[in-house]
Amino acid sequence: MIYTFIETKKANHQVSTMCRALKVSKSGFYGWRDRAPSARSRADALLTQKIISIHRDSRETYGAPRIHFELRTLGVRCARKRVARLMREAGLFGCGGRRRKALYDSALTYRAYPTCT
Repeated sequence: MIYTFIETKKANHQVSTMCRALKVSKSGFYGWRDRAPSARSRADALLTQKIISIHRDSRETYGAPRIHFELRTLGVRCARKRVARLMREAGLFGCGGRRRKALYDSALTYRAYPTCT
């Protein structure tokens, strides 16, 4: 997270100054920059493409539980929370159910007529 900030701001500021201010090492930043993506991030990228495809095919109505079910039927094993995280990162969301407005409030006591006391 800090390294991505340094990467975006390096055109305006010196890397060494930003690393000193943010208390990270320059070698750590350059190591992060030159390192290849991890296996997990590559797998997440492939899974995100499948999620986007399923979401588009469902006319953008499926949420994480349904997309997770579709992935399972295709033979892809992953957790529902991982699907939800990847959908959130990709800016995808399902068309959730609508709540209906209650016609009355059961906490209130309605009287058909005024009581005499």
